[in-house]
Amino acid sequence: MSQYEISALKQELTGLAMVDDPRLVRQKSRDFFWYSPVLKRQLDHVSGDLVVTPRNEAEVIRVLKACYAQGVPVTPRGAGTGNYGQAMPLSGGVVLNLAEMRAVREIGEGRVVTEPGAIIAKIDEETRAHSRQEMRMFPSTYRTASIGGFIGGGSGGVGSITWGGLRDFGNVLRLRIVTMEAEPRQLELTGEDLHKVMHAYGTNGIITEVEAPLAPAYDWTEVIVGFDDFMTGARYANDLARQDGILKKLITPIAAPTPHDYLSRDHSFARRDQSVVLLMIAPHAMDAFLTFHQRATGNAAAGGKSEILFRSDKTTEEERKNLPPVYELAWNHTTLCARRVERDITYLQVLYPFPGQLELIEKIHKHFGDEVPAHLEFVRFDGDITCFGLPLVHFSDEKRLEEIMTIHEDMGAPIFNPHRFTLEEGGMKQTDAVQLAFKREADPRGLLNPGKMIAWDDPEFDYSSQKTYLFPGMQSAE
Repeated sequence: MSQYEISALKQELTGLAMVDDPRLVRQKSRDFFWYSPVLKRQLDHVSGDLVVTPRNEAEVIRVLKACYAQGVPVTPRGAGTGNYGQAMPLSGGVVLNLAEMRAVREIGEGRVVTEPGAIIAKIDEETRAHSRQEMRMFPSTYRTASIGGFIGGGSGGVGSITWGGLRDFGNVLRLRIVTMEAEPRQLELTGEDLHKVMHAYGTNGIITEVEAPLAPAYDWTEVIVGFDDFMTGARYANDLARQDGILKKLITPIAAPTPHDYLSRDHSFARRDQSVVLLMIAPHAMDAFLTFHQRATGNAAAGGKSEILFRSDKTTEEERKNLPPVYELAWNHTTLCARRVERDITYLQVLYPFPGQLELIEKIHKHFGDEVPAHLEFVRFDGDITCFGLPLVHFSDEKRLEEIMTIHEDMGAPIFNPHRFTLEEGGMKQTDAVQLAFKREADPRGLLNPGKMIAWDDPEFDYSSQKTYLFPGMQSAE
């Protein structure tokens, strides 16, 4: 976009909070894309031209109307904690920073209504104080992630062991969005219509209000169980996940030496040869959990010793200093912790399909060993207990990274590729016809977050070709 167009747009938006300093705009044009060395190479130069920070829906409408009239791309941004370049403005233009739209508007029995920029931890603070309720699930970036960004770019997280994924019916109740047209419309989406915009990276509407379900709030007991053998820990985790009467929020097996090398400031909670299972258990379920633990570990003697290494309800504040909240050791915080120690580490996102998840985990773990240290997150998936993998990868080069992903797929473990910035390549490997049709309706000029939906730019793209889609505006990066 030319400087003249920037000037004209700024004039049109007089009175709104705007930033055009290139250094500051670049900061707000980035997310955690650098988890991937591939995306780091492709996207490191990306920047918008102008950051606009609306304070309410009326200002969102004003921005979208002005940008539509002048043909200016708009990329929405929450807290910038996504890992796939979801919030990266590939075509420049306006970064629509929704951080100031952070109000919690209404708290009711089993539900909360918020603006999109509300930080999830802050929502919980208010709902806990109001009626001892909390969000059903959250990403490991709980303390910094916004609810709009989580719904627009996430898929599940801490809590998914009980509640499933974000796209499961009932885990989002209602979304209010604004379209990008000559006269932007405000639409209320519920039921099946929610899937038009959930996990769509803001490509077909700007979320301005969220209604989400709540669950009873607990002061969750954090537990770390150590295992001499990783697969013994994985089987233990799978068995615990199937105990429906034990209320839990997190079940995370992680193979040695990751816990010792990367997850503790002083390496004190696990030996280097010790794998762990990270847990969050409701306080009233601890007796039942300990009964399960005694039975499970008594039956697991052949797999080597296991022991409870940490219980938050049995430790002092001083003893807890060297550990962050256990959820900040899980999900993609595992990768973040590892990267703080070794910058060449990246990760994968893997599905181990039910019902053969344990056999597949063992097969893959034996094949790759320390090159791809195992990290599992147990979840409910389509009503069954299984797990996703977020294994670390000691990155050597892009060719080997692709080989590792191909081997997983050939073994029967689908990859949701975190080294791609498009919706389709990340996991679907096909056009989402519902989201594409809604984009044609809600964003007829294709100005919302361009480059993230292949089907809009290249309807003939062959997903089976193994070729990486390259958005035309990104070709200079190759």
